[in-house]
Parts: sequence; structure tokens; C-alpha cells
Amino acid sequence: MVGPTRTVCRRRATLLAAFVSVAACLVLPGVANASEKITENGAKLQLRVDAKGRAVVSWTKGGVRRHAAVWGAINARHPDPTRPQVQFKIDYSGGYRRLGFPLHKTIRNRCGRYDGPWIPWLVKACKAPDGSYWALQAFKRLLPNLGLNPWLPYQRNREVHLSHWKGPIAKLEVYADWVQSQRWHELFGRLTYKGVGVHGFKTLGYGEPGDKYGRLIYLDTYNSALGAGWKRENSFLARRKATPGHFCYHFVPRDRYSWYPEGPRRPAAHGEKYRLTGGGPGVTPFVMTRLPGLDDFNPNNPAHLAIEAEMNPLKTVVVGPDDGCMGN
Repeated sequence: MVGPTRTVCRRRATLLAAFVSVAACLVLPGVANASEKITENGAKLQLRVDAKGRAVVSWTKGGVRRHAAVWGAINARHPDPTRPQVQFKIDYSGGYRRLGFPLHKTIRNRCGRYDGPWIPWLVKACKAPDGSYWALQAFKRLLPNLGLNPWLPYQRNREVHLSHWKGPIAKLEVYADWVQSQRWHELFGRLTYKGVGVHGFKTLGYGEPGDKYGRLIYLDTYNSALGAGWKRENSFLARRKATPGHFCYHFVPRDRYSWYPEGPRRPAAHGEKYRLTGGGPGVTPFVMTRLPGLDDFNPNNPAHLAIEAEMNPLKTVVVGPDDGCMGN
């Protein structure tokens, strides 16, 4: 559902127009995510890093032990259409092809105990001699939206991503309130890195990022109309316009995409709580924010009125003037 959010969007368009605007931002998980994908569904994962800033990731798949030598990137660049985003050099032969020798056999692991920030979906992490951090995160990024169960094998993939950074990681701030005269539940917020909004410069069909700067945010809802437990409600881009890196999402009934199995509309899926996983820029890690859901708006509840009074002006600051986010 995604919609860049805001500016209090005081324009009173029809609810249908708001839905169309938000639906235009719906995304298919795309080419750009956080860190760098190494493999999927790997077992017995191992991470080793030497004193020269080179890493070896090892895993078992299909009964075969595999190795990737990785080097050449750290942190991220702020959005800049004139320069490519940083990315790793990866040799899936373990070093033979690009380095000329089997690094996976000769590497001397110098990576010590991890003492960095909390990151989600963590499998392995360590601190290199230069003070930088390396981490492996495993995340089911390609789950279907709208709370549907996977029906294709790749939708169940547990992707393994490698990140390398020094200093702060991305920040994902998220807030909950109500919109359209308090009829629908909403989330809005912003994805930033070192104080600068994270966004790309190209968008493909259905909101897929079209370059290495674009980043998706994955929204899971807990105990909602979609069913018990965690369900993938949607995924959407951090936006470039208005306040860079912003987003908003309205929990409204939604039609299934044309390429999804046929069935009835999906219900508005506000839940007891939410978790949002954001792609860190460059080769920085995925980050996550969790927050509780709200009850349906009650105009006679002073606490609800206080939330709206606080969130409406905050939304204007966090999101900025974006027509994709309608009303308060």
C-alpha cells in the first residue's frame, strides 16, 4: 500500500482517489534491497574476515559446501544520480576466479566478538580489526503481499544478505494514527542514513526500485484480519519527493494483484502490532522498527484525540507535501 506520506495532505479528494494514489505505489519486491544478497536457503552459514577487509561466506546447499569471497565496499553513499552506489565484489569460486587463489582455504579469520547495534534477522556478525562490522542476515523478503500464503517456491526463500559498515546504520522512524476522518488506520515515517533520506532515482513497474539507491520497506502486521500471527501486508518504496525517504501506508481493503491467485478482496489489515523492515542503503544492514497498533478511532476517547493532535503536525514535518497521502 504504500504511500509517501504527507503534509497533512489537507486536500479533500475522494476516498477512491486516495486509494488509486496509494495503489500506484504498491510494489513487487525488486532489484534493490539492503546489503548484498549472497545466497538463499543456505545452511551451516559461516562468516570469516581477514585483516585486509576481505570476507568469506560459506554455506551448505544441496549437500554441497559453497564459498563466496567478498570485498570492496563499506557503508553507503547518499543519493547521488552522478555516482553509483557502493556494492561488493563477489567471487563465488571462493577467490579462484577474481583473486587468483582460494581465499576460502587460506583466509585467516581476524573478526572478533560483535558489539555493534542491534539488527534484525541476524545469523552471524563480527567486528573486524579496523573497527568495522560485518553481518549476515537471513530474511524472507519475497513473501507475497496482502497476507497470502506463498504459492511459488521462491516466495519461501530465506535470503542471506551480507553487510559491512562502520559508524551509524540506517534509521527507520514509524508512527501510527488514523486518516480519512479517522476511518482508517495509518502508518507513516521516514528511512534515513546519517540524517539524509534514503531514496532512489528510478521506479519500475508497481513501485520496484530501478537503481541501487532505491530501498524497500517491508510491512508485517500481527493478529489482523489477515489471520493470526505475523502476515506480510505489503512492501513499498521510501520516497524521493517532498521529504526524502518518507512513506505512508493506509490500511484499507485491497484488490489482489492481477498476477496473484484469484479470490476476494483482502481486508483492511491493521493489527495488534507491526514490524517494518527497511533496506539499509549501500552495503549497510536491514533495520527494523516495531510498534503497537491502535484501537479503532473513538471521537469520545481523550487519548485518541491527543494522538491525532500530536501526529497530524508531526506527519507534516516527517512526510512533507505529498499528494499520495490523503487527509488526516
